[in-house]
Amino acid sequence: MSVLVVIPARYASTRYPGKPLVTLTGASGQARSLVERTWRAASDVTGVDRVVVATDDGRIQTACEAFGAEVVMTSPDCANGTERCAEALEVLGGDYDLVVNLQGDAPLTPPWFVEDLIVGLRAAPDAGIATPVLRCDGATLAALLADRKAGRVGGTTAVFNKERYGLYFSKEVIPFCAATFAPDAPTPVFHHVGVYAYRPSALAAYPGWSTGPLETLEGLEQLRFLEHGETVLCVEVDARGREFWELNNPEDVPKLHDMMARMGLE
Repeated sequence: MSVLVVIPARYASTRYPGKPLVTLTGASGQARSLVERTWRAASDVTGVDRVVVATDDGRIQTACEAFGAEVVMTSPDCANGTERCAEALEVLGGDYDLVVNLQGDAPLTPPWFVEDLIVGLRAAPDAGIATPVLRCDGATLAALLADRKAGRVGGTTAVFNKERYGLYFSKEVIPFCAATFAPDAPTPVFHHVGVYAYRPSALAAYPGWSTGPLETLEGLEQLRFLEHGETVLCVEVDARGREFWELNNPEDVPKLHDMMARMGLE
């Protein structure tokens, strides 16, 4: 099956304008932009036929072409990354069996997260979309709770049924859990990883669907699929000792620097 990876990159972010061009410094002192690090992460995934950056901003286009990325220019009217991926697929001709949306704020996404996601969607013909979830340890859960206590919009959490089909995604920490956990202990909370794999038919339908109240309230694009009755498969992935965090706020930059230093990531 042919696989296209699209990295949607928008300059005019409400919470963090210019985020794709923010530089992150690796363990060796090498500084690279967020979008370049995400592109490099996508390029490490096996079984992918093409990787493109989809943007509406000339500054991002120039920066991406400088480090060798293929860029697809899309409309500034795209409401979110999924709509931008749908437009990019249309521009490229749509001749792919699966489309992966690797959001540009997740530079620490290891390649096996995406590889496992592709395998999961291929094996679930009833699902139009799949997305990875990572079981939180006590330290990650504490960090998510600390963000919420401080009023920051941090990571997203997910709940799903016994078939691993998504029930809900939220920027709150769900499910509620009164217990406390050691830093390295597993918890019942799953961190949603900002990657999606779509069947082209589901992706093409998405921009034509109305925005529902849940998507509006949470600001989470995947809720539009649930609100319109599309099956979302949650694929549990294994961190294999890797730390994972997303760049959602300026305060996340030093956290990512520390993580890359600890893991020896360039």
